[in-house]
Amino acid sequence: MKNVLVLCTGNSCRSQMAHGYLNYYQSELATVYSAGIETHGLNPGAVSIMKEDGVDISHHTSNHVDEYEGIEWDYIITVCDHAKENCPFIPAKNAQRLHHNFKDPSKVEGTSEEKHRAFLETRNHIKEFCETFVKEELVN
Repeated sequence: MKNVLVLCTGNSCRSQMAHGYLNYYQSELATVYSAGIETHGLNPGAVSIMKEDGVDISHHTSNHVDEYEGIEWDYIITVCDHAKENCPFIPAKNAQRLHHNFKDPSKVEGTSEEKHRAFLETRNHIKEFCETFVKEELVN
């Protein structure tokens, strides 16, 4: 089994969605962890938008990257520029580091429809990224 770390600023939204989809698309190829360089708690909007697509992340917790010290990573995926630029050094001899900056839907202000649309858009981009990652990196 490979070890995959998905890293974001607060481990509340984008990294949680990616964690959910990476588990959804595979369960026997990798152990997936998500963490933040801070912890902000699980975002209710992320939980809700994932539930709309049949993926339950309500049991996830918001974890700090330091909690996973000592795990030998195969992949470290940063899902926001802030985490990529401010992440503490993670010693990982053989880890492949990947980065994709997804828009933060939790920062959108406006009507409930506008907020929902922002979460939906980000979720769909993360879903596509995760499906491709599993097919191209884990399956092959």
